[in-house]
Amino acid sequence: MLTGGQLAGLIVAVFWAVLVSFVAYTLLRLARLLGEASEVVRDIGEQAGPLLDDMNRTVRRANEQLGRTDVITKQVAGVTQNVSAVTTVMTSVVGGPLVKAAAFSYGVRRALGNTRDGGHSGRPELTGRQNGKGRR
Repeated sequence: MLTGGQLAGLIVAVFWAVLVSFVAYTLLRLARLLGEASEVVRDIGEQAGPLLDDMNRTVRRANEQLGRTDVITKQVAGVTQNVSAVTTVMTSVVGGPLVKAAAFSYGVRRALGNTRDGGHSGRPELTGRQNGKGRR
């Protein structure tokens, strides 16, 4: 049979064996985890290059389109100014004489209409209130 000291030594040896086994298992799992993580990082590194190239091309194309849009916007602004200038010129050239011609024809019609009516001006006559009360 085992003595007390031998039993204690056996328990300590079993305890250390279990502890070493647990630590070895944990380290083995950690090694697998680190291996998988390194594979993921390697895959990401391999895919990052082409992705960055695609992004670079996309940004360059977007800058080209923005440059074209800027040119088009400037051209539209120039066209707008030209249309405004043409409108102003047309209004002053055509609008003035048309207004004068319309006013002249209106005056002629009124003058001819007054001679037919017997000299009435065609204006309504103002009549005072019959009861003599004004505005208060």
